[in-house]
Amino acid sequence: MDARIASPLLFSILFANTGCNEWDDRFDKEFECSPEFAALDTTENLSVIAFGSCGRQDDPQPILADAAQSGADLFVFLGDNVYIDSEDCEVFFDEYSKLACKDEFAQLVGTIPTQAVWDDHDYGKSDAGMEYPMRDVSKDVFVRFWREPDHSQRLAHPGIYHSLIIGDPDHRVQLILLDMRTFRSPLTEGSDSYMANWDPAKTFLGAIQWAWFKEQLNVPAKIRIIASSTQFGIQHNGWEAWANFPEEQRRMAAAIVEAQADGVVFLSGDVHYSELSRQQIGQCYPLYDCTASGFTDIDDPAPNMYRIGEPVTEYNFGKLTIDWDATPISLTYSIHGLGGTTVYSHTFGLDEISF
Repeated sequence: MDARIASPLLFSILFANTGCNEWDDRFDKEFECSPEFAALDTTENLSVIAFGSCGRQDDPQPILADAAQSGADLFVFLGDNVYIDSEDCEVFFDEYSKLACKDEFAQLVGTIPTQAVWDDHDYGKSDAGMEYPMRDVSKDVFVRFWREPDHSQRLAHPGIYHSLIIGDPDHRVQLILLDMRTFRSPLTEGSDSYMANWDPAKTFLGAIQWAWFKEQLNVPAKIRIIASSTQFGIQHNGWEAWANFPEEQRRMAAAIVEAQADGVVFLSGDVHYSELSRQQIGQCYPLYDCTASGFTDIDDPAPNMYRIGEPVTEYNFGKLTIDWDATPISLTYSIHGLGGTTVYSHTFGLDEISF
């Protein structure tokens, strides 16, 4: 078994505690295909991060082959990496197997080191949060599929939140991978959309993850990339987003201010189109949210007063390119369509997102 996969004994214990009938007798079930995953060397400086989301495992995903040729140092899958939407244990393995067997997926993960978070459909149910009963099974299959090493911090706590430090002190990038599902309060439903809930007791991250996150903001880094499966920087539009819990948006900005954490940029997915948002909350510097969504599905864009430029409504992936030699250091968010063509680009300086 790949050294990056947690031991079978650990998985037998995890699965046995899920309440899934006889799952402990099937802990050694394998995915149908087992592509090679490129290893991430965290001592190497990071200049190009590619990312994207929302790919149906039953459909071709040629955009992944394009992403494999993007020259990125790292690729981040931002959720809805498969569409499971089930409480059947077997379905988790079956649907992930379809992705694992795709040539274009194998090409990408074998070429570029990979990190991942989940969104609702690979968590197991559309728009689900803490109320989803299969979250433990979902996590167990997630960490196995993405080859989490047996020393991964993800195995030491509920949920899949995680962080990495990449590069030397002068080029240090902190990658913070949030879990937007395991601890999230139920959404407030209106007649035909979700309503903004201003109750400060409602949460996206939950108390344990919030405490961990605030500690992460005190870790020295030049640039902090926060992977959030749902959009952070948009206006409330009735769909899933941080804007459904405005006090959580404010709490995020306040945490960044309290830590005086420079260089925060959000990566997000979920919405089946791509865009760049810029929002200033409270005393924090403007927060950029780079949304890349649409490996296989494209929908009409929702209103967003914080959008910069036009949304992209074609199959795509995103890239965040850091120019360490620029003065000041600059970051460029670009969106790439089929064939790797650049269909959107916007550059901003590190000085704009610093105190």
